[in-house]
Amino acid sequence: MSVPLFRQKGIALIMVLLAMALVVMLATGMTKQQTIRVFKAGHFLSQQQGTSIALGAEAYARVQLFTDHENDQEDSSLVDTPFEDWAGNSAILPLDDGLGVVQAQIDDLGGRINLNDLVNENGEVDLLTQQRLERLLIALDIDSIEVAKLIDWIDSNDQPVILEGGYGAEDGQYLSQEPGYRTGNQPFANVSELLLIEGVEPEDVAALREHVTALPVTGLGINVNFASPEVLQSLHEDLTPGHIADIEEALEESQGFDDLQEFLALNPFAGLGLNRQGLSVRTHFFEVAARITYDNRIVYLHSTIYRNGEGEMQTVSRDFGRKIKDDDFKDPVNFSEG
Repeated sequence: MSVPLFRQKGIALIMVLLAMALVVMLATGMTKQQTIRVFKAGHFLSQQQGTSIALGAEAYARVQLFTDHENDQEDSSLVDTPFEDWAGNSAILPLDDGLGVVQAQIDDLGGRINLNDLVNENGEVDLLTQQRLERLLIALDIDSIEVAKLIDWIDSNDQPVILEGGYGAEDGQYLSQEPGYRTGNQPFANVSELLLIEGVEPEDVAALREHVTALPVTGLGINVNFASPEVLQSLHEDLTPGHIADIEEALEESQGFDDLQEFLALNPFAGLGLNRQGLSVRTHFFEVAARITYDNRIVYLHSTIYRNGEGEMQTVSRDFGRKIKDDDFKDPVNFSEG
């Protein structure tokens, strides 16, 4: 029996409509996937561009540090102070394409206590650094960080350190945690490693971060021209906040101490017999902090740079993960106005 013509036409129309619906569904899905891919590609390209700009900011900072070294050579004064051009401000640099802006600064790392100085090259505890760090923790009112545990984190043995201020912690304490892990048994690579130490509170690490560092070279000494009031107070147990205020006033008047003799001759140190060991007026390690805002995206960079006595520089590490807030920057200089 043959199918009536009007029914054949109806079936054909339904098939056409189903085919069209299928095509529309496929096209919609493809368009959505294409939109996502275009967005991902745009995001990746912008992120890569921001990263390249951040590395450019690092290169710019290296030029500033090399220029500073050359100027010091001409003046026959190899001294680093907060009153030098590289140290005073952050720089705001607009990008040529108008899509963003760079804010960057160079921070001194020489005025901080190097955590890795706690253990010397012979694997022995450095008593001077231990005492300074203990006094620094007291000055900052930090309770959760114990120097003995920091020593055990970087020394190579498995025997817990016993100090007057507390006990250390070795693998036994850390393997029992969930998840378990071992002590570092090597120098700190980053101050953020303090968060792995048993009992340490994040807010205490945040409070300590600006006063300590984790440098791969030990024994360089604290640059007294850049030392914070708390680090200065850690140099001797008899120094008071009043003494520190006098030292800072003398630093301001002299625009930086030219040598340790000038620093140790200050009145607050009279009769203290302050040990000049581990002190300096030079800096070899610097941190470049850069925030790049590009195409509505933000890229952060912290670079640690080493500068040797001949002015040669090497990038030791880069950290793209740590954010930089407005308060972290020094007073800005906008180069678009210069």
